[in-house]
Amino acid sequence: MSESLHVLTLNCWGLKYVAKNRVERVHAIAEELAKFDHDIIALQEIWVFADYEHVRNSVVKRLPYSKFFYSGALGSGLALLSRFPIVATSVHPYSLNGAPIDVGGGDWFVGKAAVSITISHPVLGQVQVFNTHLYAKGGEDGPEHLRAHRLVNAWEFSKLARQAAELGRYVVACGDYNSIPSSLPMALIREYADLSDSWAVSHPDPPSISSPSAMDAITQFGVTADSPLNSYSAGKPIGPYARKFLGKRLDYILYRQPIRPPSRLDDEPLPVLKCIECNVVLTEKVPGQLFSFSDHFGLEATLEFQTSDRVTADLADPHNVWANPGAAHGPTPSAASELSAESLSTTMQALAACYRFSRQRARKELSFFAACIFILVALIIGSSWLPHPWINPIFILFTVLIAWYGTTMLYEGFLYGNWECNALMNVIEELEIYKNSLETRAGTN
Repeated sequence: MSESLHVLTLNCWGLKYVAKNRVERVHAIAEELAKFDHDIIALQEIWVFADYEHVRNSVVKRLPYSKFFYSGALGSGLALLSRFPIVATSVHPYSLNGAPIDVGGGDWFVGKAAVSITISHPVLGQVQVFNTHLYAKGGEDGPEHLRAHRLVNAWEFSKLARQAAELGRYVVACGDYNSIPSSLPMALIREYADLSDSWAVSHPDPPSISSPSAMDAITQFGVTADSPLNSYSAGKPIGPYARKFLGKRLDYILYRQPIRPPSRLDDEPLPVLKCIECNVVLTEKVPGQLFSFSDHFGLEATLEFQTSDRVTADLADPHNVWANPGAAHGPTPSAASELSAESLSTTMQALAACYRFSRQRARKELSFFAACIFILVALIIGSSWLPHPWINPIFILFTVLIAWYGTTMLYEGFLYGNWECNALMNVIEELEIYKNSLETRAGTN
């Protein structure tokens, strides 16, 4: 029986009609994945079901179990493939995911979500494998409220991962988090869900390279997006962070042990997950072509599981929750991880700032709606005095445009504005309750 779990995650950039060379790239991705020997594959931006079917059929002999997840108007773009039987699945659409008026961004329409499968593993028991793609806009620079939607995504995702661990399941969480390691969304996920970063665990001491090359950024620092070696990144405008560091690390394979140990026989030791290897893959061009496999590189990790009687010093690692190696029935879980005061305070301030901005924007959009109503009334009255017949088509077209714009402003200002404000307020109140509970526990202790 294998004593490790091989996991791969890849953003396929597979939006129909928009992504360049989609069909050729998906076929090339399927061929490459068929050569690999992974136990779990997580795919993001695999929007077209036929593309998913092609990838699934290419790896079905090795990964017979799979799930394509539906969400939103255009789908979630998320899929999971597994060597082990799937016993449960779930989809959690994020409550905030951009605005409907941001058609260019498109996040609101695709229904980004946190999805998962629960697999039955012969050694670990139940393992809940998450796959996600967080909200994209906001970058890394400027005030945190620009990334408020991503913060809401991160909070909701971290709650799901923590709940899975509380149910006694091992957790593996893959995806494109659209966040660099030092960002606040990743701090929320690491601290509240207590998820270990496979790259950070397997590369604990990054090399000190004064002038790293683009390949060094990939192999030594885990860059998966906006690399100058990627054919789709090389020609597009990128932010100052990506220019400075020759790309960004946005794709992750995270993992953790259960908070509550799964039920096992008294004489059966409990396994402990530990990442022993993590690499960026699919960095080359598609064979015979001048373009890359995707606008992201892939990431793979090997998670080794050791039984408690073999684990010694590793139990002191904060990434592990088994705290008592001398216990009669194996180790017991440590206390659940909690958010730091800094992360909690900064997140609440960012969400509150976004709430105020959303209220102001909603009022402005409703004022535009009122102005459109006034203009439409004026047009109806003025239509009786049109001096020339040829003005009629122009007049009608202008009326239609004003009506469309007014309707859009009503939807944005009233329906979406209230929706966004309510979602932000829900999370703010959750965090306030969480903060009070931490203070109560600290006072009691």
